[in-house]
Amino acid sequence: MKKSLHNLLYIAAAGLTSLASCKKDQAIVTFVGGTAPVLTATASDSIPLPISDTTATAVTFSWTNPNYQFSDGLSSMDVTYYLEFDTTADFNSGANAGPLATVGISSSLSQTYTVAQLNAIVANDMGLATFNQHSLEVRVESFMQPFTSTSAPVGVLNSAPLTFTVNPYSPPPAVAPPPNDSLYIVGSAVLPDDWANPIPAPQIASETFTEVKPTLYTITTTLQGGQEYKLISQNNGSWTYQWSVASADTYPTGGPFVFNGANCIAPANTGSYTIVVNFQTGIFTVTAQ
Repeated sequence: MKKSLHNLLYIAAAGLTSLASCKKDQAIVTFVGGTAPVLTATASDSIPLPISDTTATAVTFSWTNPNYQFSDGLSSMDVTYYLEFDTTADFNSGANAGPLATVGISSSLSQTYTVAQLNAIVANDMGLATFNQHSLEVRVESFMQPFTSTSAPVGVLNSAPLTFTVNPYSPPPAVAPPPNDSLYIVGSAVLPDDWANPIPAPQIASETFTEVKPTLYTITTTLQGGQEYKLISQNNGSWTYQWSVASADTYPTGGPFVFNGANCIAPANTGSYTIVVNFQTGIFTVTAQ
């Protein structure tokens, strides 16, 4: 009996020793950090944007690998890079306190832009006035993608910015604007006129867009929840010029639009909305008031 008890105690002790050894071997790997990428460019001071040579290379941006490390060595995870563009060095002038334009680059360590491509970023995405000189700040941001969609990116690092001057030209609009500088809204979302074309005189004012400039129109009007509408430029019974979404029941709060597409759908709730139609970018927005 004593011998059996002795054997059991020996086995138990050996098991505890093995368990302690396993715990000791399971080292926790932690993120150590990295080195902020260094951004360089083939252009300095000024980046010419000649409208006469839009396919020429404007600039190539290159940057160093941040060499992210974990406690067990260099990271083997893919690194994602963003090129950020702004007019201020703190990259804090966007509507949501961020850069005016951000371009995802995946895992490459360089990005080349033609004149047309960079001009589109400056004039369309950033909205800078054309045929005027502007300061352009550019930096690269690096990070590792989070493990889940709800996790924050790991190891966000920003390069020091590079400063240039640019003078963008007016690129062709993404969608051809109204030929007569007039834009109206019609459809079941707009009562009491519905799809009437011409629009009856008493309601014409509430269904006419204001032209901010030839490629930008805005209107504030009542939309019936979940109903449909289109934009037209001729209030004379003609449907030749009309704009809407490419596929039905998409983008109730705005998005890309096309010439002569499917009916737009209004937001679910009836109410007053401001619609902004930007033919330069091909994007419209619908905002509740």
